[in-house]
Amino acid sequence: MKRITSNHKDIIKISQPWKILIILSCLATMAMYAETMLIPAIPILINDFEVTYGLSSWILTSYLIAGAVITPIAGKLSDIFGRKKILLIIMAIYTAGALMGGLAGDFLTMIIARTIQGIGLGMFPIAFSIIRDQFPREKISITTGIITSMFAAGSVIGLSVGGVIVHEFGWRMTFFTIIPIAILLLSMIRSYVDVSQTSKPDEKKIVEPISEPDTASSISSNKKRFYSQIDIKGSVFLAITIVCFLLSLTYLQTPSGEDQPLNMLKESPSNHVSYLNQITPFLIIGTVSLLLFIFQERRSKYPLIDFQIFLKPPILLSNMIIMISL
Repeated sequence: MKRITSNHKDIIKISQPWKILIILSCLATMAMYAETMLIPAIPILINDFEVTYGLSSWILTSYLIAGAVITPIAGKLSDIFGRKKILLIIMAIYTAGALMGGLAGDFLTMIIARTIQGIGLGMFPIAFSIIRDQFPREKISITTGIITSMFAAGSVIGLSVGGVIVHEFGWRMTFFTIIPIAILLLSMIRSYVDVSQTSKPDEKKIVEPISEPDTASSISSNKKRFYSQIDIKGSVFLAITIVCFLLSLTYLQTPSGEDQPLNMLKESPSNHVSYLNQITPFLIIGTVSLLLFIFQERRSKYPLIDFQIFLKPPILLSNMIIMISL
């Protein structure tokens, strides 16, 4: 009888890597749940804040800009200061952004809150790197597929539940319902995600002699590591490039003026010229910044993005397939 119960417990017991995978997969579900749940609330936000449809696009654009800028920077910071530590900080920032969005009383505060929330997208490269270290190479494709499938699950849940929440409780509840979920996941990551087990023996030997009782020297060494390994110039060029190109797409897809149907009916060459006059400066600045970013990354010792990776056959082939499918 004891053998049967012990075998039953062994079957139910989940190993540490799979616990980490389940917890980090919930991050993907939460993020997509939060974003898709907000979509039914956009018409109500337009009426409450008294903004045009063109300005309302910034509710999503500001989120995407912040996420695109912070993603490579967050990955680099996690390599320097530790993945779990940076992941917890980014999750705390994401939760603060959700709280600020729920309490927003004007459109500017909402955009700031959405920008802060967009920083939370930086937790996904860290989550993928943690999973990659927890599992053997032959299981990485399976674990990556599980996390990516949870994005779809979160979007389905958000769209199905979001309309009901907005209709019954108002758009503010779309933000407030995220907060307990984020706090629960944050506590679970702090308690159950142990990244120290993934460190290699040779890495431990390097880290141990650096730790000294003198706190002042340890702080100064962390600052030196930060400024030496973080490509600050590349980060600035990357941020300018992403912001300019996304602004160009935003102005291209949203006609100027408050009454968009009238503008659509009265389209003329002068309107197209005005659109080009708005977009051209952003395109020029973005192109120059992109060239400077590529030049900076090729000469940097610790680049944010290693462009040689894109020339490897598997990655190059997959990117070509994506471009053809588009």
